[in-house]
Amino acid sequence: MSATAQAQNLLDFIDASPSPWHTVKSIAAQLEQFQFVRLDESAKWQLQPGGRYYVIRGDSSIIVFVQGQKPLLETGFKIVGAHTDSPGLRVRPNGASCMDGFLRLGVEVYGGPILATFADRDLSLAGRVSYKDEQGAIASLLVKFDQSLLRLPNLAIHMNRGVNDEGLKLHKQNELPLILTRLTEEQLPQAYFSALLQQQTGIEAERILSWDLNVYDTQKGIFWGAEGEFYADSQLDNLASCHAGIQALLDDEVLQADSTLVCALFDHEEIGSESTKGADGSFLPDVLQRIALATVTEREDFARSLAKSFLISADMAHAYQPNFPNAYDAEHKAIVNKGPVIKVNASHRYSSDSISVAMFADWCVQAGVPYQKYSHRSDLACGSTIGPITSAKLGIRSVDVGNPLWAMHSIRESAGVLDHNYMITVLKRFFAG
Repeated sequence: MSATAQAQNLLDFIDASPSPWHTVKSIAAQLEQFQFVRLDESAKWQLQPGGRYYVIRGDSSIIVFVQGQKPLLETGFKIVGAHTDSPGLRVRPNGASCMDGFLRLGVEVYGGPILATFADRDLSLAGRVSYKDEQGAIASLLVKFDQSLLRLPNLAIHMNRGVNDEGLKLHKQNELPLILTRLTEEQLPQAYFSALLQQQTGIEAERILSWDLNVYDTQKGIFWGAEGEFYADSQLDNLASCHAGIQALLDDEVLQADSTLVCALFDHEEIGSESTKGADGSFLPDVLQRIALATVTEREDFARSLAKSFLISADMAHAYQPNFPNAYDAEHKAIVNKGPVIKVNASHRYSSDSISVAMFADWCVQAGVPYQKYSHRSDLACGSTIGPITSAKLGIRSVDVGNPLWAMHSIRESAGVLDHNYMITVLKRFFAG
């Protein structure tokens, strides 16, 4: 598949996945086409060599694996990790309110989005609702409003004269509620919003008990640039890495590999990963141990298998933006369309060390893929990833990598077409080698 076709495949995936819950559904649907079997964590597992499996926890984290033909003690686990969530806005439990006749939805900030980029965008809602079904059990259903439903209109410059000098600053409590509609005097805000959910889901409003609703941008992904060499969409951080990992795993040659291959995609990375389904929870250790129990009999053998394992933590990297040269270390500029970025931080905000860096660089050379190295400016706080968390929890050697990205945590991010194909190619090499 060409680089442009791979990028278009990514944009289609993102546009079908406006929330972490939709992301996991999209991935599961693709896995089913490759004869992967879904496992239930509460059931006993019967794993077969060469078997293809996946496990979902909390509807928004998923671990996909191929049981190796060779003994786990010989190969260890080959793991690619990424995250399904992106920074943004989430609707509050009692978010609907009326002010001067306007129905507004109150939102909470999730993670660290660039809030100003949400202004004047065509916004809508996606996520899941939880309800009591006809048998009296609690169930959940994915929901997505396709139409532009919400807006955060900017204040006119005549009333905010300093906006171009001081930047747009939004008070998180008072100025982020999103305008939904104009109410009549007889209409009640919460009742109106409940009726809207009923209309969209087909579930009676009184049976809807709670929800997880994500605000998303309805504009679809596009190619841009004089040669169409760049692409833009929401949630590139980090659905681009999720997509690259899954595409690499589903390669025909990779699926025939002898090693045990794992693709672990977690929710809640943007808020610290500390949850039942986050990278700092028990999800990955639980699954790896159960995989090991299919082939080893002693606990010590599981520890020995981990010692032979490797984790690639795939998360997007900061691309050099020539309008802001002082934001970057002069010797560590990650350039768009110049290949995957190996991320290094002396304080271990990234999990890379000299050995893991060398190993990834060698995989790139073997795959014919260019690579770059990135180090954050010493006078700026550095972000982190699931890499340090996961490698510390499991004792697995790890490297942090990612493709160069402009406008990280904006509602509209941009990256390079060639880079996405490069990342898929090197991850294939890692899995198949």
